[in-house]
Amino acid sequence: MSKTSILGIDIDDIDKGGLERAIVDCAEGGTKEVFAYVNVNAINIAQSNPEFRRFLNSAHVAYCDGEGIRLGARILGIAPPPRTVLTRTIWDLGALFQERGLSVFLLGGRRESAAAAASRWCDRYPKLRLVGYHDGYFEKTGPQNNEVIGSINRQCPNVLFVGFGMPEQELWIQRNIEQLQVNAVIPCGGMVDYLSGEAEVAPEWMSDYGMEWMHRLFQDPARLWERYLLGNPRFFFRILQELLNRGRGS
Repeated sequence: MSKTSILGIDIDDIDKGGLERAIVDCAEGGTKEVFAYVNVNAINIAQSNPEFRRFLNSAHVAYCDGEGIRLGARILGIAPPPRTVLTRTIWDLGALFQERGLSVFLLGGRRESAAAAASRWCDRYPKLRLVGYHDGYFEKTGPQNNEVIGSINRQCPNVLFVGFGMPEQELWIQRNIEQLQVNAVIPCGGMVDYLSGEAEVAPEWMSDYGMEWMHRLFQDPARLWERYLLGNPRFFFRILQELLNRGRGS
């Protein structure tokens, strides 16, 4: 699989269908692999967090989940990678998991959100093997963490979604991957809230024009203003710096 490198992060040139097949193949094949998403926030965090950078670059698949990444690639004169939005793809993945008889565990969100997400997903796919769920509000080290891992391992799910927000979810996966008895591990950000119906997915036209961040910002400005209003300009400043550095080196 070819890759696109943006500011030191390698992103796989994989489309939605390819990502779905890769997840299913991993879940059915019995291997243990990580499927990471890369957006502007991920690139920004990776510039100052070496552990997070290693996580992204060592993932089995690192897929593009942000129009900002694609715009950055175009500015650098690179063919942009395809984009897959997990909050939309999760419904199609549910159909695939049900069809293939694959088991799934949801980890993340508030307790009520996790329960509602599990209920809505199973309402749409009654034969989906959702073997468990747990909220994301627990101590990420020590006895409580061990209890959560034990709960997951008792079910041995084919697919584990982890949604604590970035970079906490990725670093948790990296610290606990050896203990987890799962196949495909997928960090998923706030997907549980979207799956539960608590958060509203942006209209497709906003996603198509790279404006999904505005929709998310309006829904949760207190939490997201810094990520978008400071983070987006910071990312494009770095892209322009990279472009200038390439020009000087030519």
